[in-house]
Amino acid sequence: MIVGGLALLVNLNRTSASRGEPVAAAETSALTGTESKRTAITLRAILGRGRRSPVGAERDRHEGIGVKLSLLFIGLALASAIHAVGGESGYKFLKNIPIGGEGGWDYLSIDAAARKLYVTHATKIVIVDLAEDKIGGEIADTLGVHGFAIASELGRGFSSNGKESKVSVVDLKTTNTITKVATGENPDAILFEPTQAEVYAFNGGGKSATVINAKTNKVVVTVPLSGKPEFAAADALGARVFCNIEDKSEVAVIDIKTHAVTASWPLAGGQDPTGMAFDAVHHRLFVGCGNKLMAMLDTDSGKVVAKVPIGSGVDACAFDDKTQLAFASCGDGRITIAREEGPNKLTVVQTLTTERGARTMALDPGTHRIYTCTAQIAPDTGPSPSPGERRRPNYVADTFHLLVYGTE
Repeated sequence: MIVGGLALLVNLNRTSASRGEPVAAAETSALTGTESKRTAITLRAILGRGRRSPVGAERDRHEGIGVKLSLLFIGLALASAIHAVGGESGYKFLKNIPIGGEGGWDYLSIDAAARKLYVTHATKIVIVDLAEDKIGGEIADTLGVHGFAIASELGRGFSSNGKESKVSVVDLKTTNTITKVATGENPDAILFEPTQAEVYAFNGGGKSATVINAKTNKVVVTVPLSGKPEFAAADALGARVFCNIEDKSEVAVIDIKTHAVTASWPLAGGQDPTGMAFDAVHHRLFVGCGNKLMAMLDTDSGKVVAKVPIGSGVDACAFDDKTQLAFASCGDGRITIAREEGPNKLTVVQTLTTERGARTMALDPGTHRIYTCTAQIAPDTGPSPSPGERRRPNYVADTFHLLVYGTE
């Protein structure tokens, strides 16, 4: 599918300098907003040799026009085909990594430098060795864990343990728990903000954010929020943290120095925001919304500047700085991949089929691989859900697994 402009150059050279042959040459170039896929073809059509009669010359003139038109259509078709292939992001299934066990799961976090993936799973965090694509250990005693924030420079990780309303402080080398810090009710999303060396635990039940000093493990402040927080992202240069407020369909902006909420941005048609990712270079925020769309916001103005359709049950977003691709993973078994083509332009380039329940996701910025997880769904034997009720399916024990996708 062509989403960019098409430039077609046709040049008819009536005589070859080297052989005295009439030659037709066509060059096509397919252009997109962020990259150029270019090809050139030279077609040599011998229209005759030797001396020409007036009749032959006239015939050659008409034949030349026919060649021009033929090359025009060939060039258009070729450019369309090239763009259709090159315009797709080309993600495909690579492998399945069995994890097993019972219970639910939530966020995935990648430590790209250490080549480790942290998968939150019920009461523990499973550590996957990305160099070997196998389980490399686990972090225990994280009751109802939702997320895991990584502070590599401090050698620590921080888990949000929803069922005990605490954050575990973990030694990344030994995977032992150093201490636990009390938070508001049901901490869910969690992130490490490096410029202030602080951890933000977003309390879904408490409608607040607990800010923890990552060096002393002491609570700095509890920031009240207007509603139920979901995923968040940090803007180090702008000295801000962005957080989805799910039940208000807005984004809260927190000043990382004063810890005050300085703005609330409505999502202009987006509802029930969950996943979030940030393009720090272009000041664009990507928000996955429950009404099947991903919104792109300008973080200078707080305005929604573009939207694309996605699947249902979105729970995570990611952004790849190098490829300019934004991802939204959905529980219906789809990951929507869109390219940021300009300040106000976001274009879907691929809808990747995964598995039902694979609603969360993590992106490896080095390999550009994406990771999601799910388990085999058990037959539903309970009563039918009421209209509008959101019910998560039951899963077969010991079928939990990680799905890996990439372009290689």
